[in-house]
Amino acid sequence: MPYSSEHKAQTRERIVHAARRLFNRHGFEQVSIDRVMSEAGLTRGGFYHHFDSKDELYAAAVASFSTCNPFKPDFKDVPPPAPEELARMLVDIYLSDEVFDNIEAHCPLYALPGDVARAGLSPQKAYTQLIRNLVYVYAGALAHEADGERRAQAIVALCVGGMVLARTTDDAVLRRSLRAAAREQALALLQGDA
Repeated sequence: MPYSSEHKAQTRERIVHAARRLFNRHGFEQVSIDRVMSEAGLTRGGFYHHFDSKDELYAAAVASFSTCNPFKPDFKDVPPPAPEELARMLVDIYLSDEVFDNIEAHCPLYALPGDVARAGLSPQKAYTQLIRNLVYVYAGALAHEADGERRAQAIVALCVGGMVLARTTDDAVLRRSLRAAAREQALALLQGDA
């Protein structure tokens, strides 16, 4: 008896979730299909019912971040804040200790840039969409500014760059300092003080 489409979607999501965690922790080259499927509690044979290749899975893992963001605020019971407040919240959360310490849930923008740069077109398209999504949030807060799009892109560059650099050092003080400097400048750009 064939599985329902709901079961197939849930299984695919398990695979993507396992892949995202493993890719964030180990990188694309170090993670095999067998390892992803084992992490998802499935066998390798089932992989090809959902994906044609590891590259396709990688693109799905990158793209999934926009819908399963581990630090996305939940506004189910209350209206979302104004765009300016939402942008400030995102800067604070993005550069926070909690997000930095949760390696498996890191945003692909700072967790996987080297892998994506070497990956095929599909992962690069998914990565590009994540950049656009993040710029969109900040541009919404700067919608009435003539240079709002440019400032929004600079904020993304600061947030992502701050996290990339912080991940590369073994100096805990420098890790915090880099993220604090990025946060300060990103908030100054939001407020028009930079």
